[in-house]
Amino acid sequence: MAYKNGNYSAFYVSEPFSESNLGASATKDFIYYNLLRAWKGADNTFPFIDSHDKNYNVRDGSDWEKTLKPRIHDRLNNSKNIVLFLSSLTINSRALREEMNFGIGTNGLPVIVVYPEYNDKSDIINCDSKTIKQKIKNLWDNLPSFRDSMKDVPTIHIPNKKELIKKALSDSDFMVNTKCTASEYFYGC
Repeated sequence: MAYKNGNYSAFYVSEPFSESNLGASATKDFIYYNLLRAWKGADNTFPFIDSHDKNYNVRDGSDWEKTLKPRIHDRLNNSKNIVLFLSSLTINSRALREEMNFGIGTNGLPVIVVYPEYNDKSDIINCDSKTIKQKIKNLWDNLPSFRDSMKDVPTIHIPNKKELIKKALSDSDFMVNTKCTASEYFYGC
């Protein structure tokens, strides 16, 4: 059995994608993933273990069935959760669909959903009714494979704030081996 200690980061990038070209720097969701890596680089106690560093990288032109898809599965098999960056720019790409279908559907990985366009808890939830705001739920339609399968795993919905991301990454309720009941969660106002 694989040691599931990684955090699998899922985010939209236009395809084909190369981390090494300048286009990566302009890809918004990739920038937020890099921010996680930077926080870890600056502070080794930051609880992010990058599942993408667990096996070798592949080239843009690699075969989907023979190389790319197996690499996604391998990384997800070694992960304890998924950190999904979901924004108004997120598009339902083949890679994101596969990450959600395999990560949630096959592996039952909890999902930490980070909304990079929002900075405060009150941007995500209605503090009076203690419910997730409709504008956030509307973003779920950008990724139907996530929207339709999130009922099967615990999901926590948070703004792009380092302290909240750190809290969610350390929260055993959102790790595959200790996960809580499948539902939508958030940290209250």
